[in-house]
Formats: sequence, structure tokens, C-alpha cells
Amino acid sequence: MRRRNFLTAAAGTTAAAVPLVAARPYAVGTSEVIRLRSGLDALTALDASKGGHGELERAAVAGAAEALELQKRAASQRIRQRLFSVAANYTAQAAWSAVDARQSDRAQAHLNRALYLAGMGNDPVAELRVWNSHAMLAVHRGEYSQVVDAGRAAQATAVTRRDPLFASLAHARTAIGHSSVGDRRCALRSLGCAEEALANASMDEPRPSWVAFYGPAELMAITSIVRDHLGDATVAEAASHRALAAIPQQFRRNRALATLRLALAQLHQRDEEQACATAEQVFVLMGGDPLPGRMRCYLGDFYRDLTTLAPDSGIAREWKDRYRSEWSNT
Repeated sequence: MRRRNFLTAAAGTTAAAVPLVAARPYAVGTSEVIRLRSGLDALTALDASKGGHGELERAAVAGAAEALELQKRAASQRIRQRLFSVAANYTAQAAWSAVDARQSDRAQAHLNRALYLAGMGNDPVAELRVWNSHAMLAVHRGEYSQVVDAGRAAQATAVTRRDPLFASLAHARTAIGHSSVGDRRCALRSLGCAEEALANASMDEPRPSWVAFYGPAELMAITSIVRDHLGDATVAEAASHRALAAIPQQFRRNRALATLRLALAQLHQRDEEQACATAEQVFVLMGGDPLPGRMRCYLGDFYRDLTTLAPDSGIAREWKDRYRSEWSNT
């Protein structure tokens, strides 16, 4: 009897001394992937409206960090790859925000990281997204041969073989690179490839929200850039008008940029008064919100060309007095 009581007491003591094994953390599955992707969509919508800025970039970096932390507990290898893909897209969003804000060094670091993550996620769409942003960053840096290289890298991604819309975007970026160095033949050939590919694309096919900006309207906006680079200002103006007639209202930043390209095309035809009136609409479209660095830079280009073409005109002085501080300080 005493022995049985001792064993019972000992068992109780041992149970009290050994802590319960902690419950295993739950396995991460599809619901977390969907949640994180919805966060990406929200950031994309914010970018379309306001453009790149520090808060958006930080939110995107945080989203990538969360996805990478969750992939450590993925329920399967497939979920793990999907979370790497999500992390790649959040990082690419951070990169694009930095590109638009003219923060080149940060943008480059994000792009390098995003390309690695896209490979880990086996995601050719994210890979193309990275090369697309590489091309735009190279434009801002004046590294035009790298614009062409990035455009060709985008063309080589697997997604361009199965979806002509992505192929069109890659060719359009390449066209900008060629036109920036005055290579008329290659620029127009790339632009033609972009138009042909887009004509074969289904606009109703499900795609990531980041590429929703691209379609016939955006290709017209890019056509305006290419044609203006090549000295075809009248063709560029017509393309800008077509772009503005079709760019959806929610893409406020893109509408403002297309308006600025229209102003540049008018200015390059020596219609200074109309060009200034058009450029004024950029501030109206942005509704008093801070202008992204890329837009401020293009406004600087407009003012530089305005003072070069009409240095002594009253309209140039008036535009400078009314808007220079606004674009410099917002």
C-alpha cells in the first residue's frame, strides 16, 4: 500500500516538474498567401493614385519580410514557393516606389533582392516585373544601353511566350531605350513588335494587379515618348491625346505623366502657350498631393526645354513664377 502511494506521488511530482510540450505552430497555407496578395493589391492601388513615396516603400518592405517569415512554416513546398513569389512582388513594389521617388540606390538594392526572390519562387511574371523596373531605373540614370538590355531580359522571360501582353510591355520598354540613343530603326521596330503583341493579347485574362496599368492606352503613352525622342513631335502629340482619352481615371499619376508628355510634344512644336497651359493640368490632376520625384524631374525637363526654346518669352517667365516653387517643394 505504501509502495503504491509512493509511486503515485512520484508520478505526480514528475508530471509537475516536466513542462508540457509547446504546441507546434500552425502550418501556413493558402489563406495566408491570399491575405498577403490582397495587401499587394492595396499598395498597387495607392501607387496608381499617389505615386512612389517613402511610406509605401516601407509598407512593401514589411510585407516582403512577413512573407519570408511565413515561408519558414509553409505547409508544403508549393506554398513555400508561392510565399517567395509574394515576397518578390512586395520587394519589386518597394523598388518601383523608390524608382518613382527618384531614390536610385535604394531602388537598385530592392531590384537585386526581388530578382533573387523571384527565382526562389519560380515566378517568371515577377522576374519580368523586375526587369521592367530595371529598364525604367536605367532611363532615369541616363544609362540607355542598359534600358535596352533590361528590355531584352524582360523579353526572354518565360511569361512572354505564353502571354503576349507581357511580351508587348517588354518590347515597349526596349523601344524607349533605342529611341533614347536616337536609333530610329530599332525603336520603331520594337514599337511595332509591342503593337503586334498587344493586338494578340486578351485583356480579360487574369493577371497580377501591378500590370493593370498596361494596355492600349499605356502603349500610346509610351509611343508618345518614343516618337518625341525621335523628333516626331506631331506624332507624339497625337499619341498623347489618344493615351489621355483612354487611361482610366484611377491611374491618376499615369494621367498626369501622360499630360506632361503632351505638354513636351506641344513645346517641341514651338507652341509654348499651349504647352504651358497643358503642363498646368499636371498640378490639377495631382490635387495638391506631393509630386513623386520622377514627375518633378520631368517638370524640370519641361521648364529647361521651355527656357531653351523661348528664353525671353513672357509665358516662360509666368510659368516659372507660378509653378517652379510648387514642383520643387511638393
